[in-house]
Amino acid sequence: MRTVAALIVTVLALWQGIIWLAQMPPFLLPSPVAVADALWINRAEIARHAGFTLAEVVLGFALGAALGAALAVAMGFSQRLAGVLRPILTFSQTIPVFALAPILTLWLGFGMAPKIAVTVLIVFFPVASAFLDGLMRTPQAALDLAQVMGASRLRIMRHLRVPAALPSLATGLRLAAVYAPIGAVIGEWVGGARGLGALMIHANGRMKTDLVFAALLVLSVMTVIFAKAVALALHRLWRRYGA
Repeated sequence: MRTVAALIVTVLALWQGIIWLAQMPPFLLPSPVAVADALWINRAEIARHAGFTLAEVVLGFALGAALGAALAVAMGFSQRLAGVLRPILTFSQTIPVFALAPILTLWLGFGMAPKIAVTVLIVFFPVASAFLDGLMRTPQAALDLAQVMGASRLRIMRHLRVPAALPSLATGLRLAAVYAPIGAVIGEWVGGARGLGALMIHANGRMKTDLVFAALLVLSVMTVIFAKAVALALHRLWRRYGA
């Protein structure tokens, strides 16, 4: 905690020092005090927008994780399916999500749906990739033993491969939890009137840079808390059901 506090104080001091030395105007770089004032004055508005963003993050994360895990299991069952889909999944990551956001907004409208869809796209790949990697790393000796004992492919997947791959799945989920808020905010930047991303765009258009920084601060804190919550939930589930 002392290290974190010292780091925060150092960053704030450097921030204020840059403003003093460079004589930067507030609309370019507001002071930490100005950002704190904006955060307090607009706390109700920021909280309302943060609630929308959090809902998009949670829904997108849950849906993306479920789809990613399901596809990984399907590819784990079929080597042929994995051979077809793996290059497609890799190719899909070469397309910037920001480029897809306007298309999703055009298709799905300006509500929560396109923001959730962008979040799903960001969450889906790390979960599917990590879980599939874990499924493919099941010890061959254990697989041979299960086959000799007459276990079906379904039972091997359920009782052997999936449990062995759970640490890899947890790694993918932790990584996806950090990236999920990015997807929601990208969707809000492209189109929408609610959420922290939309608040940043509107505040930037009115030259309220202090409000932009305040919303960004809330987003960062929310991301850290969400990632910690996911990690804690995974830890408790592992302690309860893990080996």
